[in-house]
Amino acid sequence: MPGVLSMRSNHIGFQGSIKTSASDFIVTEIDTLGRLLSESTAETLGAFGDMPAAPNSYCPQSSHRPWPEPPELHREEVLGPFDSPSHAPEDGLSPAKGSTEHMAGAAPEGGRHEADAKLENSKFSFKPDGNKEHRKAVHHFVSQKFGKLVETKSFSVTDFNGQQNVAIIVRLREKSWSRKRPAADCQEKQDVYTGFTLRKENLETLEAISYLSSELGVLPSDFSYTGIKDKKAITYQAMVVKKVTPERLKEIGSTIERKGMKVYNIHSVCQHLKLGQLKGNHFDIIVRDLKHQSNDSSADLKERISEAFENVKTKGFVNYYGPQRFGHGQNVQTDQIGLALLNEEMVKAVKLFFTPEDTDDPVNQAKRYFLQSDDAKGTLAMLPEFKVRERMLLRALNRYGVNHEGCTRGWLSIPHSMRIFYIHAYCSKIWNEATSFRFMTYGSKVVEGDLVLSEENVDENSSLNDRVHVVTAPEESANKYAIHQVVLPMVGHSIKYPNNKVGQWYHERLAKDGLQTCRFRVSALQLNTPGCYRHILKYIHNLSYHFLEDNEKEIKTEEDSHLNESKASLLLSFDLDPSCYATVCLREIMKCDL
Repeated sequence: MPGVLSMRSNHIGFQGSIKTSASDFIVTEIDTLGRLLSESTAETLGAFGDMPAAPNSYCPQSSHRPWPEPPELHREEVLGPFDSPSHAPEDGLSPAKGSTEHMAGAAPEGGRHEADAKLENSKFSFKPDGNKEHRKAVHHFVSQKFGKLVETKSFSVTDFNGQQNVAIIVRLREKSWSRKRPAADCQEKQDVYTGFTLRKENLETLEAISYLSSELGVLPSDFSYTGIKDKKAITYQAMVVKKVTPERLKEIGSTIERKGMKVYNIHSVCQHLKLGQLKGNHFDIIVRDLKHQSNDSSADLKERISEAFENVKTKGFVNYYGPQRFGHGQNVQTDQIGLALLNEEMVKAVKLFFTPEDTDDPVNQAKRYFLQSDDAKGTLAMLPEFKVRERMLLRALNRYGVNHEGCTRGWLSIPHSMRIFYIHAYCSKIWNEATSFRFMTYGSKVVEGDLVLSEENVDENSSLNDRVHVVTAPEESANKYAIHQVVLPMVGHSIKYPNNKVGQWYHERLAKDGLQTCRFRVSALQLNTPGCYRHILKYIHNLSYHFLEDNEKEIKTEEDSHLNESKASLLLSFDLDPSCYATVCLREIMKCDL
């Protein structure tokens, strides 16, 4: 993994093999309400009758989570009682001239009060609520149930005790708002969105999307998802496709099954998904061929494994980006393409993109031919239909030529999400290297100039940079912050850098790649990278494990019993936050590269 050097804990670890087969590595998304994707979709989409449910054998359960349990989606429990009449803030939610305010007053029998949907800008407020997580649940509930019919915002208010608090105001949108953006809203009404659960095996997420778009006759950019999942694995993830009806999606079920995919829980939705729109991922992983480290022969293997888990549960792991982010094992890694794009070396980026692997299958034969001949038309004839990205790029090259302009048009021909993927890969590599430098320079102590995410004086409307605080010398002396609060920036045009040696390292490292003046905007490719922040340390949740014999039966070991290294495997179950990599966590546990 590029830039990966540091370890969080100093236990000895053990050796083993992962991803011996796809079924040894199962990933299931956890939705924004904290439920496994399979659990939530089975519950909320059961009314769709003939929609198939995901098989239980591939949807492992994790029944005890330390993450806060989400509220059930019942209005009385999530929303709570409405507030008595009060004056809403004028900013953004004030009623239009001539409209009628309907604040929640004395609720009718049963504790419910309805806003009048016939009156534009009708609004009401909830009682002041100091629980931020509960306010988030209310915003989510209202958005889920009413979509664009209403608008919700949180405002600072003075409660009945004279204390500053926060209340949510809900307003029915005025119908005239659509006249301000007629084209966009008419398009929104015409678009059809279909949500589904994708089960894929031995496929990259983007490769699966290429297959699906080819079968459905839509563009890869018509698909949205919350994150990219492992290739050599069985994964379950939520997806939404635009311009495809549920009935049409169901028609291709048998075709895509031959490609290692299945779709479940097909249903209509009103909008696309966003990256990061999940609470995390649940993993069920089998580690085979267990054995001691080569320099460790004195201890019982079971004790070594137990020691490793306890250390990582307590101390966490360095939150590196994992190998799949960079195209692990490929001759050209994705960060190299990203660097070429940032330097606007369009032809070089295309040549890197078409660099073949050391195999003789049709795809790599076609790539090899293109590098040797620059014959885009001939390469198109050789390339399989499902390689949608490659074929889009080649069509543009055939039309405009394999030169700077032609390659620029070629990159523009593939979806934005795929173009930006390469830029993000480069930024991820720099983040990994910066994190290694940070730990080598300062260790686990929070020092002056570090960046931390602050929860002080922020609300739902605060920007990300508003939350980033630079640690001062007095705060370092007082040990005000812990290492798990420290973040480092993913490079971009709108981020802060640490005000210490790490910040200086960033500038020197970017200069080494010729990016000292880079603004992380590639206007020719419509790419804009503002940057973000990522915690340098993360923790594993809900970790459990047991040992298996070769026949997959659980070993009932006593505390003082020893494992037979030649026969035992390890079954792990755990949850990770979004954008955390199980392979990185396992590296910390096992103390070996995977």
